[in-house]
Amino acid sequence: MSLYAAYAGNLDARLMTRRAPHSPLRATGWLNGWRLTFGGEQLGWEGALATVAEDPGAQVFVALYDVAPMDEDSLDRWEGVSLGIYRRARVRVQTLDREESAWMFVLNGYEGGLPAARYLGEIADAAESAGAPHDYVMELRKRPC
Repeated sequence: MSLYAAYAGNLDARLMTRRAPHSPLRATGWLNGWRLTFGGEQLGWEGALATVAEDPGAQVFVALYDVAPMDEDSLDRWEGVSLGIYRRARVRVQTLDREESAWMFVLNGYEGGLPAARYLGEIADAAESAGAPHDYVMELRKRPC
């Protein structure tokens, strides 16, 4: 099994159950030294896509999933790895119990652009359902779109 740090829409456990049905949620935590941002507006979706960028003073709420080998290809396809849209990156996630090494998907594109309002709402809803702190969810809901 691989450990996967999910942010944005993949925080939604119901969504992850469809994308990776053999991969249970392990914990939630914080990706310290990174911030949630958007980019890839030119890729043809309704707006910019969620990604993360290194930022020493920031943090991103994440969910950690134990990804079964049979689900890895499905997640890679969903995130467009073979198309060069996202790539895997190794990160350190701080949970309540300890620091964990995990992989996550990072956009292969320049930061910039605004997400669609619907997409940003889905990200905030997913964070709320995953147990993100209220102030974190409210900051997501206030972001420009």
